[in-house]
Amino acid sequence: MNTDLDKLKPYPFEKLNALKAGITPPAKLAHIALSIGEPKHLAPTFVKQALTAALDNLASYPLTKGAPELRQCIASWLTRRFQLNNVDPESQVLPVNGTREALFAFAQAVIDRNTTPLVLSPNPFYQIYEGAAILAGAEPRFLNCNSTNNFVPDFDTVTPETWKQCQLIYICTPGNPTGAVLDIPTLQKLIALADQYDFIIASDECYSEIYGDEHNPPPGLLEACAKMDRHDYHRCIVFHSLSKRSNLPGLRSGFVAGDAKVLQSFLRYRTYHGSAMSVPTQLASIAAWNDENHVRENRDKYRQKFQVFQQVLGDILPLHLPDAGFYLWADIQPANKGSDEDFAQALFAQQNITVLPGRYLARLVDGVNPGENRVRMALVASIDECREAAERIKRFIAT
Repeated sequence: MNTDLDKLKPYPFEKLNALKAGITPPAKLAHIALSIGEPKHLAPTFVKQALTAALDNLASYPLTKGAPELRQCIASWLTRRFQLNNVDPESQVLPVNGTREALFAFAQAVIDRNTTPLVLSPNPFYQIYEGAAILAGAEPRFLNCNSTNNFVPDFDTVTPETWKQCQLIYICTPGNPTGAVLDIPTLQKLIALADQYDFIIASDECYSEIYGDEHNPPPGLLEACAKMDRHDYHRCIVFHSLSKRSNLPGLRSGFVAGDAKVLQSFLRYRTYHGSAMSVPTQLASIAAWNDENHVRENRDKYRQKFQVFQQVLGDILPLHLPDAGFYLWADIQPANKGSDEDFAQALFAQQNITVLPGRYLARLVDGVNPGENRVRMALVASIDECREAAERIKRFIAT
């Protein structure tokens, strides 16, 4: 067996299940899950219709590279959304079966095991980054993100020696779980560092289409490149998904885009490892990427849920509303309910609500786990359920 498998840490939800084991919450209270970032809004009807209309195509092998029509659709969406001059659908776009698989596989393709590679990522982080680094033969190294740096990695604190060893950095903007957005100057600073030290930037932008201000969408890494007149997107790769944007987590549809040279190598890797997206899924994805009305409606529902939580809990639990995304990264210290684990366990036991302890999403770095004393609340349930959850949490804190 691959001995690197022994280095993998328990997944956050494995820890959460252990924390809840043996507890029987009140039967009179229906369970409300705020722990998993799985959208619960209905999948768009027109996407389901496009999927079922294309089922006869199951008789055909799909291309790993994806259909030209899908790649063109994605290139057009990127160009519109991030105000890009051009994206070449032939060389700068690669459809993938969900970005979780792609984020993991990417490290396997780009890491040079003949050196002593480092893979950097924010802390807290999406655990795939860590596992991808370990199984690619690299050492994961984490950059603490907390309230003192507005939950954004401080690249100025990274030493030149670390940058020299770095082969890949994962960033997540908007961030999971913090919702923090990296602005254009910060992204351009990172691009300059990548040029100086020769590493690749993998930008996880899966939450980019969920934001509060309809006139101020979060910027992206390719947008930062374009504003530097770097239309080859050298060393820069972005990951996008329909899961959050279009409420289609079960469709397993996303894409990778950016530096053509890097994507050429990634496609070669995926020819052996990656599973090609089925033709019906590709055709349904085209329908989703071509429509923005359902995405705006989606954003409006999340805005309402944030407003509900702010109205109900704002006076009893300080809530930092995120720049984007659908998570509340709540500081539970004012609630005086113990640690984040204590809070999550007691909330489940007393109110039948599941939230995720923040420490499960982070690692101890320089004596600090930036997730301690925070919980992640995913506002994915219906508006009525979110209102009920907020009221129960208020009662829990007041008890």
